[in-house]
Amino acid sequence: MTCTFRRLALAALSLTLASLPSLGAAALIIVGQVAPYSGPLAPTGSHVGAGAQLYFDRVNAAGGIHGAKIRLVTRDDGYKVPETVKLTRELIREASPLALVGMVGTGNVEALVKERVLEEADIPVVGIRSGAMSLVSPVVPQLFHTRASYAAEVEKIVQQLATTGIKRVAVLYQDDPLGLDGLAGAEKSLAAHHLELAIKAAYEKNTTKVEAAVKAITAARPQAVIMVSNTAASAELVKQSRAAGNDAQLLTLSITDGPQVVKRIGKDVAHGLSIVQVVPDPSSRALTVSRDLQDDLKKFAPKGIELNHTLLEGYIAGKVLAEGLKRAGPNPTRKKLREALESIRDFDAGGLFIRFSPKSHSGSDFLDITILSREGKVLR
Repeated sequence: MTCTFRRLALAALSLTLASLPSLGAAALIIVGQVAPYSGPLAPTGSHVGAGAQLYFDRVNAAGGIHGAKIRLVTRDDGYKVPETVKLTRELIREASPLALVGMVGTGNVEALVKERVLEEADIPVVGIRSGAMSLVSPVVPQLFHTRASYAAEVEKIVQQLATTGIKRVAVLYQDDPLGLDGLAGAEKSLAAHHLELAIKAAYEKNTTKVEAAVKAITAARPQAVIMVSNTAASAELVKQSRAAGNDAQLLTLSITDGPQVVKRIGKDVAHGLSIVQVVPDPSSRALTVSRDLQDDLKKFAPKGIELNHTLLEGYIAGKVLAEGLKRAGPNPTRKKLREALESIRDFDAGGLFIRFSPKSHSGSDFLDITILSREGKVLR
C-alpha cells in the first residue's frame, strides 16, 4: 500500500467514524447494588434498591444523563458479610459498574473497606444504609453518605429522653459492628446527659433471637429502651416486651421500618414505638422529593414495593448519584464521578440538602423522631 493510498484510506475511515453516533449517546451507565433481597432484612434491601431504581426510571424516561440510560444490576447477599464481599467482587468484575448504590449493613460495608474491595476498584458507593462512625471518620474515599450518623440519631433520642425526665435507660443492640457502634454512641450520650445506663443486652445478627435480651431488660425495669436493631428484631423485641409486661418507652434507630413492624406484629402491639428518621416523611406532599417519589411510584409501579422511609432513602441516594453523573460529564470514569460527587455543595435534593467535600463525605444531617399511632401510621 502506497503512502498516498494509506492516507486516503485513513481519511475515509475518519469520515466514517465521525458520522457514527457518539459512544456517550448510545452507552449504558451500569450501577450495582449488593444488598439483602432475602432473609430478615429483605424488605430493607429491596426497598432501598427500588427507591434508587425509581429515580433512575425518572431519569431514563427523560432521556438519561448526557444521552446515556442508567441500568441497575443487583445481587442478593442475604445480609451475610462473606456473601457481600464475594458478590461485590463478582459484580465489579462481571458487570463493570461505574458506581454502587444502596449497600446495606455496617459489618457488610466494613468488610468491603477492610478487604480493599472498594479501594482496589476505586468505585464510588452512594447511599450506604449505615451511619456507623467507622465508615464516616476518617473519610473512606469511595463512600458517600446520604444519611446522618448513628451517633447523631442516638443523641437525638437521648436529648428527648432527658427533656421528659427519664433517668434509667436500657440499650438493646445487635451483636456486630452496627450494634456496637450504636451502643458506644448511647453510652457517650447517656453519660453526657447524666442518665443511667440500666442495662445493655445483645442479640445475634441476622436473627430475631431477642428472648434473653427481653428477659434481662424487663428485670432491670428501665423507663426507656434504646433499640439499635433492624426491623425484624425490633418487631420481636416490641412484641415480647409488651407480652412480658414491660411498659418502658421504646425508641429505635432509623434502621427499623415502622410500617414493616406494624405488618409483623399488628398495630395494637406496635402502637407507641418511636423511630428516628433520617429522611423526610415520604407520604407528605410538602417537599418536592416526597412528591416526586409518590408520583414515580404510581407511574412506574414496581411490584411488592410500598411507600415508606426506606424507599425514600434509596430514592435520595439515586438522585445524588445521578447529580454526580451529570457533573462528571459525558463518558464518565469512576475517578471523574468520585471527584464530581466531592464537588457537591448544598445540593437541593427536593427539600433535603446534600453537601460533600474531599474532607467530608457525610452528606446529610437531617433527623426527626416519629411515633407509630394507634392506627399503625408513622406520625411526627
